[in-house]
Amino acid sequence: MDSDRVKGAAKEALGKVEGAFGQATGDAEREASGNVREAEGIVQNTIGQAKDAVRDAAGSAVNATRTIYQEGTGAVAANVQERPGSALLVAGIIGFALGVIFTKGSRPAPRRPWDRYSRA
Repeated sequence: MDSDRVKGAAKEALGKVEGAFGQATGDAEREASGNVREAEGIVQNTIGQAKDAVRDAAGSAVNATRTIYQEGTGAVAANVQERPGSALLVAGIIGFALGVIFTKGSRPAPRRPWDRYSRA
């Protein structure tokens, strides 16, 4: 549980008490202050809940990835051992594609010798 949830819940409770006290005594300023504190507590509690949800989702993703990797590693190794030529071909294609993607735009296109005469 995130500390923002605890702090938010405490702030919300104190805000309710302060607002009720201000309403009971007729002190509008204290009542407004309590309402503001209560709203701050609600927001802080919601932020804490969101943080917890993100942590849980990240943990689930890591566990799922680890499981898929552990289960898939054996299958990939078996396929590579059965068909090494195909594995090399796929690796070469992937390497070529990555080379094209990462070097595209790093060098200008070569100029043809006659280009300098045809442009004004």
